[in-house]
Amino acid sequence: MAEKKPQNFGNHVRWDPLFHFFMGPVFILLWITSIVMLVRHANWFSVAHVVITSAALVAVFKIRLYALKVQDRVIRLEERLRLASLLPEGQRPLIGQLTEAQLVGLRFASDEEAAALAQRAVAEKLSRDDIKKAIKVWRPDYSRV
Repeated sequence: MAEKKPQNFGNHVRWDPLFHFFMGPVFILLWITSIVMLVRHANWFSVAHVVITSAALVAVFKIRLYALKVQDRVIRLEERLRLASLLPEGQRPLIGQLTEAQLVGLRFASDEEAAALAQRAVAEKLSRDDIKKAIKVWRPDYSRV
Protein backbone atom coordinates (compact mmCIF):
# COMPACT_ATOMS: atom_id res chain seq x y z
CA MET A 1 0.00 0.00 0.00
CA ALA A 2 1.36 3.41 -0.94
CA GLU A 3 2.23 5.89 1.78
CA LYS A 4 -0.40 8.56 2.22
CA LYS A 5 0.80 12.11 1.75
CA PRO A 6 1.01 14.00 5.07
CA GLN A 7 -1.88 16.44 5.40
CA ASN A 8 -1.65 20.13 6.18
CA PHE A 9 -3.84 23.18 5.70
CA GLY A 10 -2.79 23.51 2.08
CA ASN A 11 -3.66 19.98 0.96
CA HIS A 12 -6.33 18.63 3.33
CA VAL A 13 -9.31 19.33 1.05
CA ARG A 14 -10.69 16.13 -0.39
CA TRP A 15 -11.98 15.99 -3.95
CA ASP A 16 -14.37 13.22 -4.90
CA PRO A 17 -13.68 12.79 -8.64
CA LEU A 18 -17.00 11.09 -9.42
CA PHE A 19 -18.94 13.92 -7.78
CA HIS A 20 -16.77 16.97 -8.49
CA PHE A 21 -15.63 16.11 -12.01
CA PHE A 22 -18.40 13.90 -13.39
CA MET A 23 -21.80 13.91 -11.72
CA GLY A 24 -21.89 17.60 -10.76
CA PRO A 25 -20.78 18.90 -14.17
CA VAL A 26 -23.06 16.46 -16.04
CA PHE A 27 -26.15 17.62 -14.14
CA ILE A 28 -25.19 21.29 -14.47
CA LEU A 29 -24.75 20.87 -18.24
CA LEU A 30 -28.03 19.00 -18.48
CA TRP A 31 -29.80 21.82 -16.62
CA ILE A 32 -28.20 24.51 -18.84
CA THR A 33 -29.15 22.52 -21.95
CA SER A 34 -32.75 22.26 -20.77
CA ILE A 35 -32.92 26.05 -20.30
CA VAL A 36 -31.46 26.61 -23.78
CA MET A 37 -34.07 24.23 -25.21
CA LEU A 38 -36.83 26.14 -23.39
CA VAL A 39 -35.65 29.46 -24.81
CA ARG A 40 -35.31 28.10 -28.35
CA HIS A 41 -38.40 25.87 -28.40
CA ALA A 42 -40.83 27.01 -25.75
CA ASN A 43 -43.48 24.35 -25.16
CA TRP A 44 -44.86 22.27 -22.31
CA PHE A 45 -42.26 19.55 -22.83
CA SER A 46 -39.34 21.99 -22.51
CA VAL A 47 -40.91 23.56 -19.40
CA ALA A 48 -41.29 20.10 -17.87
CA HIS A 49 -37.70 19.29 -18.83
CA VAL A 50 -36.42 22.40 -17.02
CA VAL A 51 -38.47 21.54 -13.93
CA ILE A 52 -37.26 17.92 -13.89
CA THR A 53 -33.60 18.79 -14.48
CA SER A 54 -33.81 21.51 -11.82
CA ALA A 55 -35.18 18.97 -9.35
CA ALA A 56 -32.44 16.49 -10.30
CA LEU A 57 -29.71 19.12 -9.89
CA VAL A 58 -31.04 20.14 -6.48
CA ALA A 59 -31.26 16.47 -5.45
CA VAL A 60 -27.65 15.78 -6.47
CA PHE A 61 -26.31 18.67 -4.41
CA LYS A 62 -28.63 18.07 -1.44
CA ILE A 63 -27.54 14.42 -1.26
CA ARG A 64 -23.93 15.58 -1.10
CA LEU A 65 -24.74 18.18 1.56
CA TYR A 66 -26.61 15.61 3.68
CA ALA A 67 -23.51 13.39 3.75
CA LEU A 68 -21.32 16.34 4.74
CA LYS A 69 -23.74 17.35 7.51
CA VAL A 70 -23.75 13.83 8.95
CA GLN A 71 -19.96 13.80 8.80
CA ASP A 72 -19.82 17.12 10.69
CA ARG A 73 -22.15 15.76 13.37
CA VAL A 74 -19.96 12.68 13.86
CA ILE A 75 -16.84 14.86 14.02
CA ARG A 76 -18.58 17.10 16.58
CA LEU A 77 -19.28 14.07 18.77
CA GLU A 78 -15.77 12.66 18.35
CA GLU A 79 -14.14 15.97 19.21
CA ARG A 80 -16.33 16.51 22.27
CA LEU A 81 -15.33 13.06 23.54
CA ARG A 82 -11.66 13.66 22.74
CA LEU A 83 -11.63 17.06 24.45
CA ALA A 84 -13.40 15.59 27.49
CA SER A 85 -10.46 13.24 27.90
CA LEU A 86 -7.80 15.87 27.14
CA LEU A 87 -9.06 18.86 29.16
CA PRO A 88 -8.62 19.05 32.93
CA GLU A 89 -11.86 18.71 34.90
CA GLY A 90 -12.16 22.46 35.50
CA GLN A 91 -11.89 23.30 31.80
CA ARG A 92 -14.44 20.79 30.47
CA PRO A 93 -17.32 23.32 30.44
CA LEU A 94 -15.36 24.98 27.64
CA ILE A 95 -16.45 22.13 25.33
CA GLY A 96 -20.04 23.35 25.36
CA GLN A 97 -18.94 26.81 24.23
CA LEU A 98 -17.30 25.55 21.03
CA THR A 99 -19.37 25.86 17.86
CA GLU A 100 -19.80 22.99 15.44
CA ALA A 101 -17.47 24.72 12.97
CA GLN A 102 -14.80 25.12 15.65
CA LEU A 103 -15.06 21.46 16.63
CA VAL A 104 -14.74 20.45 12.98
CA GLY A 105 -11.62 22.62 12.69
CA LEU A 106 -10.12 21.09 15.85
CA ARG A 107 -10.30 17.56 14.45
CA PHE A 108 -6.95 18.10 12.72
CA ALA A 109 -5.16 19.29 15.88
CA SER A 110 -2.84 16.85 17.63
CA ASP A 111 -3.73 15.78 21.17
CA GLU A 112 -0.83 17.88 22.48
CA GLU A 113 -2.24 21.15 21.11
CA ALA A 114 -6.00 20.46 20.98
CA ALA A 115 -6.77 21.68 24.52
CA ALA A 116 -4.89 24.98 24.18
CA LEU A 117 -6.32 25.55 20.71
CA ALA A 118 -9.86 24.88 21.98
CA GLN A 119 -9.38 27.51 24.70
CA ARG A 120 -8.03 29.95 22.15
CA ALA A 121 -10.92 29.20 19.75
CA VAL A 122 -13.50 30.12 22.40
CA ALA A 123 -11.60 33.17 23.70
CA GLU A 124 -10.83 34.62 20.25
CA LYS A 125 -13.93 33.29 18.47
CA LEU A 126 -11.72 31.62 15.84
CA SER A 127 -13.29 30.34 12.63
CA ARG A 128 -12.82 26.81 11.31
CA ASP A 129 -10.08 27.98 8.93
CA ASP A 130 -8.36 30.11 11.59
CA ILE A 131 -8.16 27.02 13.82
CA LYS A 132 -6.77 24.90 10.99
CA LYS A 133 -4.16 27.56 10.17
CA ALA A 134 -3.06 27.66 13.82
CA ILE A 135 -2.37 23.91 14.00
CA LYS A 136 1.32 23.10 14.24
CA VAL A 137 1.17 19.29 14.38
CA TRP A 138 -1.47 18.11 11.90
CA ARG A 139 -3.53 15.01 12.73
CA PRO A 140 -4.56 13.64 9.32
CA ASP A 141 -8.07 12.55 8.42
CA TYR A 142 -8.01 10.36 5.31
CA SER A 143 -11.58 9.03 5.60
CA ARG A 144 -13.57 12.20 4.98
CA VAL A 145 -16.50 12.28 2.56
